[in-house]
Amino acid sequence: MLTTLSLARFCGLFLLSWVLLVQGVLAQSRLPVPPEVAVRSYLVMDVTTNQILAAREPDMEVEPASLTKLMTAYIVFDALRAGRIRMDQTLGVSERAWRMPGSRMFIDPRMQVPVQDLLKGMIVQSGNDATIALAEGVAGSVERFVELMNQQALALGMTRTRYMNPEGLTAPGHVTTARDLSILAARLIKDFPDYVRLYAIQRYRFPGTPAANDTNRNLLLFRDPTVDGLKTGFTAAAGYCLVASARREFPALGVGAASERRLVSIVLGAASANARAAESQRLLNWGFSAFEAVRLFDPGQAVVEPEVWKGHARTVRLGRQDGVVVSVPAGQTASLRTEVLRTDPLIAPLNQGEPLGTLRISTADGDVVAEVPLFVLETVREAGFWGRLWAEIRLWVR
Repeated sequence: MLTTLSLARFCGLFLLSWVLLVQGVLAQSRLPVPPEVAVRSYLVMDVTTNQILAAREPDMEVEPASLTKLMTAYIVFDALRAGRIRMDQTLGVSERAWRMPGSRMFIDPRMQVPVQDLLKGMIVQSGNDATIALAEGVAGSVERFVELMNQQALALGMTRTRYMNPEGLTAPGHVTTARDLSILAARLIKDFPDYVRLYAIQRYRFPGTPAANDTNRNLLLFRDPTVDGLKTGFTAAAGYCLVASARREFPALGVGAASERRLVSIVLGAASANARAAESQRLLNWGFSAFEAVRLFDPGQAVVEPEVWKGHARTVRLGRQDGVVVSVPAGQTASLRTEVLRTDPLIAPLNQGEPLGTLRISTADGDVVAEVPLFVLETVREAGFWGRLWAEIRLWVR
């Protein structure tokens, strides 16, 4: 039988446990909860801040279908930038390209097609024939082009992606993940801002090809004026897929182009073309409303100036040339906490651009929002002999 004292103690402990539980639930409720979407895998990324806002099964290997053409475009864009091919250069259409099944641009071996039109045919119409013509024109053969695709995937850090062809038709071992696709989409946008504008084209057809084949399969281009890409995909094994990109004004970031905030949503394995568009729209809308972008430090502004040993200067400025912008849960900007993680002591020489430390941004509840690498903003040269000797003595006795 409980005594009066033990009963009071029991009630007190129960009340304390209940209060802690409620506080925990309230703390969790402050974190944005993504919407339920009917797809196998999805991911929402803030390209402006390079943060993943939400994901489900992001590392599940899936068949990419025509999302494969994002990497094909990356290789072609790189060849254009390097001057190996030109937009106005014409390429022939091989028998292999002409006979490609699936989505087509409807070009044939009698044609000489400019690279700019082949790109539009691959991007807007998802033409497998245009894709093969580009691959052969850039690399000399499809097989060599696929080697370039896989080399580029590794260079970008797409560790779970393997390409077997440039167009995306089903093939054993031809796989990717939502996370890898987010890496590729972000790099496409950042590395090729001029060429990536092709993904916003709503309608295109090459002269002499069927007029009914002119519409971009990305339905969001017709529904949301802020959407400007990127690519759809479908096979029976992959289901309906979409990598969608949208940019919206966010005045808190600055003025002009600096005020734009860009998100990318990736949905894999939706039930229909309409479903992939609708689910992508929900994820994009959620990402823009549930999170806000915050500029914590301006370009070139020092985040911290720690002491340097054996250098011609006493301190070193650490920060980022492009500044620090992060996405945080809406309404929690005022309560953000920052912490710099770095090695100590710092020994000169330290070269400009050298990575040196990480800025950790957390909410008041301790949830880590982002970890941003910091770099040396100004070179700190090594001190002379006597300066190094005195620093060595100080280090020894400290």
